[in-house]
Amino acid sequence: MWGRPMRTRWLATGSVVILLLVALESKGWTQNQQLSFGVIIWRSPTLTAQFWNPILRYVSDKSGVSLHLKVAPTGPEHSAMVRRGEPHFLYSNHNFIKENEESGYRVFARPKGDAQSGEIVVLKDSPIRSLADLEATEMAFPHTAAFLGYHLPMDALLRKGIQVKGHFAGTQEGAMTQLKAGRVVAAGVNAEVMRAFAQRENIAYRVLWSSDKFLNLALSAHPSVPADTVKAVRAAFLQMADDPEGAKVLAASADVLKQGSPLVFIAARDSEFENMRRFYRNTLVKVELQ
Repeated sequence: MWGRPMRTRWLATGSVVILLLVALESKGWTQNQQLSFGVIIWRSPTLTAQFWNPILRYVSDKSGVSLHLKVAPTGPEHSAMVRRGEPHFLYSNHNFIKENEESGYRVFARPKGDAQSGEIVVLKDSPIRSLADLEATEMAFPHTAAFLGYHLPMDALLRKGIQVKGHFAGTQEGAMTQLKAGRVVAAGVNAEVMRAFAQRENIAYRVLWSSDKFLNLALSAHPSVPADTVKAVRAAFLQMADDPEGAKVLAASADVLKQGSPLVFIAARDSEFENMRRFYRNTLVKVELQ
């Protein structure tokens, strides 16, 4: 009679200890695991890694949150990755596509600076002088999921009834490279990326059409990431430019791409990107998703 209650008591105590150990181990694993940081693919994977890896190392060190770069091979694959909610953090605009909103990413910061535009560009000595001249011509775009480089330019062409033969290069700079090589007569581009590419590659070009301005990219977190973790990562990004060590990292990354000035991150909210969501609700472009 005495042995059974004691054995029950020991079993219960042992179960509590095991549960506590499991909880502690689980908590430690969650804190120490690497969290993925998904980045939109505009340039080659090599340039993307050279630009972002030093920034992520800095943010990881300052925040205590281990971040690793996650880059999909193409824009549509990046969009599908966002829709599935795979990256813990994002530097992207694909979370604003109507079909991807259910993934639940929430904006916490963005690059400081003016809103950006999409453009349709040609080489400076091109005979093309207007959008109407592009009818039935060969034109390069980054990929079918590019907001500034495809969705905005193609929407403008469709609204004017202009049909072009589109070629998808995979990245922003891939489309620009096709234009430089003369394989196409025009390209849909991100205006800022085009300026940096032209400076780096010594290309003279003209702008045929430019879109309205949009705040383009944002730093966002998946809802599964704990609030304290998001807060720590956010603080590291926001304070980076004011820290001599962080400013040095940002300047070195900017030099990789020959950017005019380094990135500076500022606080942001979802509501600042409402015009992009509105575009996707009304566009004539069929948004192709994998």
